[in-house]
Amino acid sequence: MSDDRTPEQAEAHGTEVNGSEVSGPSQAHGPEAHGPEANFSEAFAQAARRSGLAKVAPGETPTASSLLAAMGGVRGLIESILPGFGFLLIYAITKDLPLSVLAPVALSVVFVIVRLVTRSPVMPAIAGLLGVGISAGLALFTGRAEDNFVLGIGINVVCLVVLLISLVARRPFIGVIVGLLTGDAGWRSDPAKFRVVLIATWCWVGLFVIRLAVEVPLYLTAQTELLAGAKLVLGVPFYAAMLWVTWLLVRTAFARGRDEPVVDDADR
Repeated sequence: MSDDRTPEQAEAHGTEVNGSEVSGPSQAHGPEAHGPEANFSEAFAQAARRSGLAKVAPGETPTASSLLAAMGGVRGLIESILPGFGFLLIYAITKDLPLSVLAPVALSVVFVIVRLVTRSPVMPAIAGLLGVGISAGLALFTGRAEDNFVLGIGINVVCLVVLLISLVARRPFIGVIVGLLTGDAGWRSDPAKFRVVLIATWCWVGLFVIRLAVEVPLYLTAQTELLAGAKLVLGVPFYAAMLWVTWLLVRTAFARGRDEPVVDDADR
């Protein structure tokens, strides 16, 4: 929905201009804007804005391009898929553990260098390099190829625990993220919004449960090739599908709440 107000008018009401949130005077200068709690909230909000959910504003229809952007674009897809695919291909052909785990590390280093040379955001590639490097180190240390996947399994466990804790605390994690993105602090008191984010959070719980249900037995039985293949299938494609479902779930409920103040102003 377009906003014809000037930036000064928008600032006075603490609303948005051209899709960017503009804090009102009380938000920018009030006492609540200071202190460790405010700093933590702002840091968490910034992290939410960098998440995949932030690529489509509530109320907008998710598109293929926005879904691709949520996964880091074409480059992000390549950086996410190639190291795992390289491990699977090399290990399936050679069964050479050092070569299989070090080749993805070398590939990840190339990704970092390319981003540095092209002056692109380098942190995604560095994060990928750290993950691939730690996984390779674990596998080389134990001499077990399946230990290349311990880190990923551990991350899935942590994510699952965080989501379950948010549900027990009656603060569904997807609601926290969407609330930060939209500036909607009252979503918990809106039954429709709360129900939607509750369902969306349970969907993400299902994602991590399915990953663990598939990957843990394969890890325990040392079926490395199947484990590598399962991680590829349950990785980016599964993540993309869940993002799409989440967008579809939250867009109507939060768009309704977002539009209500504008309608009220027009009626006056």
